Amino acid sequence: MTSATRQPETPAAGIPPRLIATDLDGTLLRDDKSVSPRTVAALAAAEEAGIEVFFVTGRPARWMDVVSEHVHGHGLAICGNGAAVVDLHGGPGAHRFVKVRELARENALDAVRLLREAAPGTVYAVEQTYGFHQEPDYPKLHMEIPDNLAPAEELLAEDGPGTAEPVLKILAYHPSIDPDAFLTLSRLAIGDRANVTRSSPSALLEISGPDVSKASTLALCCAERGISHEQVVAFGDMPNDVEMLTWAGQSYAMGNAHPDVIAAASGQTVANNDDGVAVVIERMLERL
Repeated sequence: MTSATRQPETPAAGIPPRLIATDLDGTLLRDDKSVSPRTVAALAAAEEAGIEVFFVTGRPARWMDVVSEHVHGHGLAICGNGAAVVDLHGGPGAHRFVKVRELARENALDAVRLLREAAPGTVYAVEQTYGFHQEPDYPKLHMEIPDNLAPAEELLAEDGPGTAEPVLKILAYHPSIDPDAFLTLSRLAIGDRANVTRSSPSALLEISGPDVSKASTLALCCAERGISHEQVVAFGDMPNDVEMLTWAGQSYAMGNAHPDVIAAASGQTVANNDDGVAVVIERMLERL
């Protein structure tokens, strides 16, 4: 991890930005999961200047209460690492799914099988639009009560629980493998059957549809608005942000970012606890 005291590096000014895409945990949010007054003011100033703000997160829609009161304009957020676009205008508990990019159950079952073979001891949970199911040995990582406890193969079966809802992603946890090594191993094992990433400091992987990522869903949302990637400024801190930071015209790794994120981004700002996103937005608005 890098020092939280490092000052922001700002890429040379180019095409004026039209959209800000920011991750939440470890990026926009402080470690206590709050949005600082400075960050709230910076987001509002960006919207007032005509720059759209998209929250782009690995969180499920039901965990978006932390920022639902800070949405402006379109009110949309990209959740589940790109698996869903959600309208937050309804407020806590009243969100609406605008776009869903599901993980086919066949692909999910293949991923489970291949990863069980490559990394014995892996346990799974299944994230759907509204439901959450897990294996009995899956640890209590998410501070919520699962809807069902069963082996992943049963949870993902065509006649399994929640068949009326699409699967957004599966979560794979290993109790002892190094997180980065687990990510590398799983990508090799699963191949093109699914997209695998991680955002947790533990060995917890997030497995989505083959072409689903923060970057690909953000690109779809931007295309609908006539916004090019050169007009996007993105922020992130973990491997699930790498594709988005690579795709955006300007991108910033947080001072607390994973080394792969620092390598992918075109710039760097201070840590999330030091309001790194707000620091960049303030400087960006000064140049407009």
